Amino acid sequence: MRVLLISSNTSETPYPVYPIGCSMVAAALSNAGHEVWQFDFLQQQNSFAAVTQVIKEFDPELIGVSIRNIDNVNILNEQCYLEAVKNIVRQVRELTPAVVILGGPGFSLVPELILDEIGADYGIIGEGELLMVDFTNAAARGIYPHERLIGPDSNLSGTDIPSGKYDEKLMEYYLAKSSIASVQTKRGCTQSCVYCTYPILEGHKIRPRDPGLVVDDIELLYKHYKAKYIFFVDSVFNDDEGVYINVLEEMRRRKVVVPWMAFFKPAGLNDEIVEFMKHTGLVAAEFGSDSPTDIGLNKMGKTFCFDDIVKSNSLMLKHGISASHYFMFGGPGETEETVLEGIENIKALNGCVMVIFMGIRILPNTALADIAVAEGIISAADGLLESAYYISPSIDREWLAKTLTHAFAGIRRCIFPPDTYDKTVRMLYELGCSGPLWDKLI
Repeated sequence: MRVLLISSNTSETPYPVYPIGCSMVAAALSNAGHEVWQFDFLQQQNSFAAVTQVIKEFDPELIGVSIRNIDNVNILNEQCYLEAVKNIVRQVRELTPAVVILGGPGFSLVPELILDEIGADYGIIGEGELLMVDFTNAAARGIYPHERLIGPDSNLSGTDIPSGKYDEKLMEYYLAKSSIASVQTKRGCTQSCVYCTYPILEGHKIRPRDPGLVVDDIELLYKHYKAKYIFFVDSVFNDDEGVYINVLEEMRRRKVVVPWMAFFKPAGLNDEIVEFMKHTGLVAAEFGSDSPTDIGLNKMGKTFCFDDIVKSNSLMLKHGISASHYFMFGGPGETEETVLEGIENIKALNGCVMVIFMGIRILPNTALADIAVAEGIISAADGLLESAYYISPSIDREWLAKTLTHAFAGIRRCIFPPDTYDKTVRMLYELGCSGPLWDKLI
């Protein structure tokens, strides 16, 4: 079948990211013998005329629309991304009778409500590689499921997770924007953070890809596509089971040294590990630090304390690695006293950039949603398609906003609200800068 895959993402925050999930589904479909066209709405400058053109040119029999995020999780400047998806599907309906199927991590969070809101024919919950191939194989024979929602089924084994089918023009666009290309080394997360959906989407068990195939991807992106940076998009790169070490050892064995970045947990690091990572090319680390106090970290289900954050940050600084941290104020257990303590803790972190959020977006099936229901912040019947944020009942929202704004005003390395840096990022990219760019604030 002719399958058109549309990446509907319109956000460039914190920097433009190649739609790797869509490319993995494209690879699976191509390997199954289907003809695939990857269309990226962001690359096409959010142009509906471009949607019309690709449908007329390709004449797809099946159209998959990937939803990366449903909103920007920023309580002070909310942006919902579903309207763009709805408009894309409306445009598609006017042009072709092709079946439309939704998917992607954003869709899988609130699948039934999003499917009804967007008005597509079907939706795939969870990993799309196998489910989309099965759906397309059956559709090629004129067979369609009775249920509109498909999945989630058992997760792929790590060795079955494919490399992406990288599109030359798409890759050229994203590398021109940021010089960053994405690679996934594993799926699954063993952490139990109360707000997080990664274990819901990918499972609690780590499923590592073959390190050889991961390094093949790195070499392809670095040597063929000329990416200046590789970003490992795993939920946590330095997993507790040490799977990441296997990737680093494969890089060392093959003498592959490329500038790379990843999301880190601020625990389990030491001089030897950081030095090893630096020798393979680590240049920047993004830490999911989340709370700047021990009380907040405990309430969020973290397995580390603020001292671990300080030590991890110092390790990166010692080895010349740029570091950034993401913090959230207003979580469970937050009081005015912990807010003020957290502000001072953040200001005391040296040589790094901090991105600071107010409130935590409540998502379905998380422990935070249960807490919010128990505290009367939301109702049990709330589907959470429209954004709802958790702010501790012990905190006044206006007081929190004013306190954070005053505390971080004029401190370049403390980014609050989180979107205040967006214009600077776009300007730096236009001037030809590359990489994560937040490191320029250090």
